Amino acid sequence: MKTAIPKPSKQSIIREARDYVMIAVGMILYGIGWTVFLLPNDITTGGVPGIASIVYWATGFPVQYTYFAINFFLLLLALKLLGLKFCIKTIFGVFTLTFFLSVIQKMATGISLLHDQPFMACVIGASFCGGGIGVAFSSNGSTGGTDIIAAIINKYRDITLGRVVLICDMIIISSSYFVLKDWEKVVYGFVTLYICSFVLDQVVNSARQSVQFFIISNKYEEIGRCINEYPHRGVTIINATGFYTGREVKMMFVLAKKRESPIIFRLIKDIDPNAFVSQSAVIGVYGEGFDHIKIK
Repeated sequence: MKTAIPKPSKQSIIREARDYVMIAVGMILYGIGWTVFLLPNDITTGGVPGIASIVYWATGFPVQYTYFAINFFLLLLALKLLGLKFCIKTIFGVFTLTFFLSVIQKMATGISLLHDQPFMACVIGASFCGGGIGVAFSSNGSTGGTDIIAAIINKYRDITLGRVVLICDMIIISSSYFVLKDWEKVVYGFVTLYICSFVLDQVVNSARQSVQFFIISNKYEEIGRCINEYPHRGVTIINATGFYTGREVKMMFVLAKKRESPIIFRLIKDIDPNAFVSQSAVIGVYGEGFDHIKIK
């Protein structure tokens, strides 16, 4: 007897489609930062884009072809060692960025931005790159490259992903000196790496910031019902006892997105201004209405 394969729900299809759209947006942002601001100003970056930049400065060979060729071999290796599930969105990201690199370079032909201000080009370009990677990461995608190398090494050796990526990026950026013959450009490369990492963290963390509430009120039923209706968040009632008074109370536990905090506070204030409320940030929330557990 064959087991029926469950069909994906409409919500999961919409969520997957949204992920691919956001990965494409992230790749466009990354392409703008790399080819409009960093590459024309001889500022390298980490990963495969850094290798592609060095090859371009040395030979004039277009960056999109080098980027695609290196990622092609890395993805073949990843497919063999890590499986298709790990690679599918990375494959989409690599193809999308390769396509838009050509488009962006054609559109930017003859345009020279911040040519005499390398530091500003470094800051703006790195911000675009970090923001683009952050948008892609938030949708469980990536630009490939050193991410794949790190995942493979991490599978067989007890070395963290971040350390592998950092070592690879430092080697690539330092290697740009042999082509550019300018230590100042190498320093700009390390500044780019730092800014890119900082912006990446800000984008990823802001997209996933959640808060938790503990609410004690005699009008807990009315408050809970309103939170259920809008902003459509679940409420868990916990039986508690006040240590000082010895009185039994009902305590509500609520998880919500940080942006929904003002709505919840307004509801509580309108219903029971004397309610006791505790709000705190949480590192991550996984489940219905929040992030989905992702294991690579």
